[in-house]
Amino acid sequence: MSEAPDDTTPDHAVTGVLHPGDMGVTVAAACSGTVLWASEGRSAESCERAAGAGLTDAGDLASLVAAADIVISICPPHGAEALAATVADAGFAGCYVDANAVSPATVRRIAARFANFVDGSVIGPPAREPGTTRLYLAGPGAAGVAARFAGSLLDARVLDGGSIGAASALKMAYASWTKGTNALLVAVAAMAAAEGVSDDLTAEWGLSQHGLSQRLTYTAIRSAPKAWRWVGEMDEIADTFAAAGLPDGFHRAASEVFARLGEFKNSRSASVEQMLEALLNSPAAAEDAG
Repeated sequence: MSEAPDDTTPDHAVTGVLHPGDMGVTVAAACSGTVLWASEGRSAESCERAAGAGLTDAGDLASLVAAADIVISICPPHGAEALAATVADAGFAGCYVDANAVSPATVRRIAARFANFVDGSVIGPPAREPGTTRLYLAGPGAAGVAARFAGSLLDARVLDGGSIGAASALKMAYASWTKGTNALLVAVAAMAAAEGVSDDLTAEWGLSQHGLSQRLTYTAIRSAPKAWRWVGEMDEIADTFAAAGLPDGFHRAASEVFARLGEFKNSRSASVEQMLEALLNSPAAAEDAG
């Protein structure tokens, strides 16, 4: 059984990051020592991102697992458990860090696969500027993981006394508001469009809810292309609410809203009109109307 990493950051430290997407590549770039990734089965865009961040290609997951003493998982939440299972089955004996947007219950199931485990969550945009992005960590090995990001653009914070599930719970609470209210705003605008009162609603927002029109535009430009990733996240949030004995319907609905925007995956942006049309004219919308 491998021991949890200590609080030092030796030059020979080897960290594996799975997988360096838009967020993950900035986490990897902020990590000290050698940072590995696995190119097998990944897209040309992923290879370009990893090369630009100076990551070392281990080739495949088995080679990465054999070389790294810490593995950090950053992937869409619906794939978090399967990825953890693959790493565990490959015989990884180091410290596994799940930094995905999953519920406390999900992260505890993942933790059960590893002798050494740290619960993590990322809040903020990809870490390209100082002071914007925090990596929260909980569990016995949290300080050792945080040490690898000392002095970097990523602000790694250990939750004092936090047990496994604490970092994930914090992410669920935070994203339930930020992304959940984005989904609500989009749904409100779509309903107004369906009833022919969009201009009147926009005018009223200008009088009494300053900033909502701008937020709707920002959601179309920045959030619609990412909506496919948030379907699973909303489900994880709903599960977290349900586990706490709270109504989970808010975020079940938000999951459906983001699912209807899935056509914007890999798009650079969308207009408000395109976003509302997709929401109102998806196959799911037709089923609801029927």
